[in-house]
Amino acid sequence: MSRSADGITPVTCTVKPPVYLHIGDAKTDTAHSGVCVVDVALPFGKPVNIEEITFKNYYTANVTVRLLKRNPGQEAPAKWCTALRDLPLMDNPHTEGGSQDYCSIHRTQMQVEPDYVASVRLILRQPSSAWLTFSLEEIKIYPQMEPDPEKEVSDWLSDLTLVDQHPDLEGLPDPHTVSSSIQQMWALTEVMQASQTAASIGRFDVDGCYDINLLSLT
Repeated sequence: MSRSADGITPVTCTVKPPVYLHIGDAKTDTAHSGVCVVDVALPFGKPVNIEEITFKNYYTANVTVRLLKRNPGQEAPAKWCTALRDLPLMDNPHTEGGSQDYCSIHRTQMQVEPDYVASVRLILRQPSSAWLTFSLEEIKIYPQMEPDPEKEVSDWLSDLTLVDQHPDLEGLPDPHTVSSSIQQMWALTEVMQASQTAASIGRFDVDGCYDINLLSLT
């Protein structure tokens, strides 16, 4: 499901006109090389964590996604990196299949995390000479949504309440019986400790001799 279907607003961005690479002198030779570059500028000074990129294809065979990423908290200049290379958009460059489909690229498809992105560059390729022009339309970039902390706490409390209401006690002894037994053992221990004498004497040995009255024959 796309971000648009979830009701999430895309980032305000500027899609620059496509730049087609030409073979030879662009002034005298109008033949395209089959490569087109589309730059998408994101809000200045507000890097975006990208969740999804959506667009409508227009006879582009495959697309490569490059990201201009900034390191948070560092003054180092932003660097370009390739997030996705040669993603097929058409079944066959020479046929109509997929030539005008709506497509989406999710962050999980990218080879790098699309975070702190300042600009997006889409490199389009169409090796077939059957199409005079090719491009991408309706390009939209959706940000990654932060989880709602209040909702997370509410869900956690709901789960905790559910566990409290329906404990799994199968195979366990009755808790009241266990509690009573523990209390009895504790009381018995206290009585035994209180009745212990400070000196240790033998059972029949009194001052080194035996008391005849303590002996019994069986």
